[in-house]
Amino acid sequence: MSTATDDFDRNFQRLCADLWSTAFSFGGKLSGAFMPIDFKHSLPSRARNTALDSIGQHPPAVEQTGLDTLDRLEAFGSVSPQTRTQASRFLKIAKRGLPRMHRGGAFGHTLRAVKSDLRWTEHLEGDSLRYTAIAALGLSQVDRTTQQQILGGNTVLDLANACVVRATTSADMGAVALAAWAAAEAGRFHSMPLFRQLVQILASDTSIATVDCAWALSAGLAARQFGDTRDVVSLATKRLMSGRSSSGLFPHMLPASASGRFRAHIGCFADQVYPIQAFSRLHAAQPNIEALSAAEACAERICALQGPAGQWWWHYDTRNGGVVEGYPVYSVHQHAMAPMALLELREAGGTDHSQAIIKGMRWLDEHPEVSTPLVAAEKGVIWRKVGRREPRKIVRAISALTTALMPGLHVPGLDRLFPPICVDYECRPYELGWLMYAWLSGGVVAQLSLSPAGEMPAVSKEI
Repeated sequence: MSTATDDFDRNFQRLCADLWSTAFSFGGKLSGAFMPIDFKHSLPSRARNTALDSIGQHPPAVEQTGLDTLDRLEAFGSVSPQTRTQASRFLKIAKRGLPRMHRGGAFGHTLRAVKSDLRWTEHLEGDSLRYTAIAALGLSQVDRTTQQQILGGNTVLDLANACVVRATTSADMGAVALAAWAAAEAGRFHSMPLFRQLVQILASDTSIATVDCAWALSAGLAARQFGDTRDVVSLATKRLMSGRSSSGLFPHMLPASASGRFRAHIGCFADQVYPIQAFSRLHAAQPNIEALSAAEACAERICALQGPAGQWWWHYDTRNGGVVEGYPVYSVHQHAMAPMALLELREAGGTDHSQAIIKGMRWLDEHPEVSTPLVAAEKGVIWRKVGRREPRKIVRAISALTTALMPGLHVPGLDRLFPPICVDYECRPYELGWLMYAWLSGGVVAQLSLSPAGEMPAVSKEI
């Protein structure tokens, strides 16, 4: 009997064969050259897309001065006043947008723009335990009054408790890990059932997603002051470290082979960000030089690959440390996930990548791909991404196939055939949750070194 992975491989091969012949007929001969570090699309540069909060001038280049305060907004006030102003503006958007995504004590999956009666409105779709837990982490960094305004009178403690209750019956490891993490940081308690679930999964032979493993490690470190999480920390560290490649990048699955023959070499941006975050926290807590080295190597690589306009690219080749496919570029990577991971690395004693953060933030206002603004302050959203105009994710499939055959092998002309000119008009609550967390959680990492396991009274809950 064939496995799901075998079926995927066969279907993927058939799809790529069709796509290959289509792209080859347009693109001509294959290019055997390796993808350069400054991966970029071939579209001409556009003018700036929206008015900035500053006087409208590019800030002068600044030297790496270091971030000398745990207040991240204050730190960027001296490094890049424009970035501080921009982050403050985005935080106001998050506080305006999150109430629109909250209903019934949880957060929906997507706030999507839809056309009705000749006008555009936003409709909330679905429900997500993962996104609710991330929103709880973000809201744990704001005052109680703001929490109640966003949560309809409730607080993050109520939200964290609700996440834990739901997660106890969830088969989604990522949701379980996030709920356990939210319980520790937002609820200030240790959820024993969730950590038992994580130990069981981590100790098994089953493959797991890199992101889920990193979240489990962060959850274990966050909860260690309230209860015994040593097994989760140890198992997650071992699993996550096993995925580290010689390029410094991480694959999508652990082990990488679980992704299938044609995708085993690929890791997405999230697969890099969350290990950087988790290993930075591990070093701050123990310390652990190997963990810091892994976080440093991964951060250095993604920063070296950052696009000329500050783009954080989407898919990477873990074998040679190159880019498989750059698009779509996600707004959450620019304003939240990259700043969060890189600032935590700095707080743990690692390298200062503030210039990469500044460039990434600037893309949200000055993206060269489209003239359409991505920031809609009046709606409380930052639109989700800029992607290609393409059928069936054809560029991603072709790029996965060609780089599987040979690292760095790409079909020329794909940017002209399938230009990155499409804006995805949706926003998800986790994007605004991570935005709050990234810019307001200064000191969380440093606190890990001040609160070793066992120093605080155990606060555990059987929920």
